[in-house]
Amino acid sequence: MGQHHHHSSKGDGISVRKRLKVAFLLNFFFTIIELVGGVLTNSMAIMSDAVHDLGDTIAIGSALWLEKVAERKRDRNYTYGYRRFSTLGALLTSIILFAGSILILSEAIPRLLQPQEVMAKGMLWMAVLGIVFNGLAAWRLHGGNTSLNNRAVMLHLMEDVLGWVAVLIGSIVIHYTGWFWIDPLMSVGIAIFILFHVIRNIRKILSVFLQSVPAEIDREDMEADLTSLDGVRGLHDLHLWSLDGSYNVMSVHLVVHSGLSEKQQQNIREQAVVVAKRFGIQHPTIALEFDGEECGWEEDC
Repeated sequence: MGQHHHHSSKGDGISVRKRLKVAFLLNFFFTIIELVGGVLTNSMAIMSDAVHDLGDTIAIGSALWLEKVAERKRDRNYTYGYRRFSTLGALLTSIILFAGSILILSEAIPRLLQPQEVMAKGMLWMAVLGIVFNGLAAWRLHGGNTSLNNRAVMLHLMEDVLGWVAVLIGSIVIHYTGWFWIDPLMSVGIAIFILFHVIRNIRKILSVFLQSVPAEIDREDMEADLTSLDGVRGLHDLHLWSLDGSYNVMSVHLVVHSGLSEKQQQNIREQAVVVAKRFGIQHPTIALEFDGEECGWEEDC
């Protein structure tokens, strides 16, 4: 016997989609401005960020669509619902950003060896616009849900803001010193910074797809709390995983004393669900087995 809980996130999902729409529009229009500004200023840093933002725009668009798909209710084919489509969006977003960073490095390194003159004043004004546009987009996403999809897009926008702060400082230095090599150097620095965080984000996403135990859950403490429940002699076949980095699932077999009444069994299940929720499990499935009962799954745990 088991306990099943389904929590709707429709309201929160609509809010997330609205935030993503604003972020998408801001990124789309600013990417066009960047491409024009990059050509006019001959800045590799700006052109690199334009390519980056183009990838972000595509990524946010796919994230927006996949976030909507993720809100569909479970059906006969997807018995846990479509939440993992949101995680797929996070993976696609990260891959696009990874590819964009590699492209930036391939273009910036040759320029680092042979610097070209850039328009420092134009870079400065583009940097100000970049901070404003990306800052607004990041602010709109702040406070949304904590799915990996939303985190991935939020991460990109925050990195954009930091990148533009670097361009702003670099443009001021170039204006007063004429050190044009600073422009491609900033591009390399931004690309490496982005790659570092993208790789870390991809590792988190893959841990979800590979169904590892969520990092925020202390398995040993939870096992101790479950086995300490009155009437419980032990547990086995415990499985813990996450659907999207925020919605966690658990299934477990609890071994209980023989001869427990139906009311006592129900009480154990209810207490076990309380313990699971306390450890951040949104969807617990509790199976009870009597002491001495043979379980074919015990050898696999």
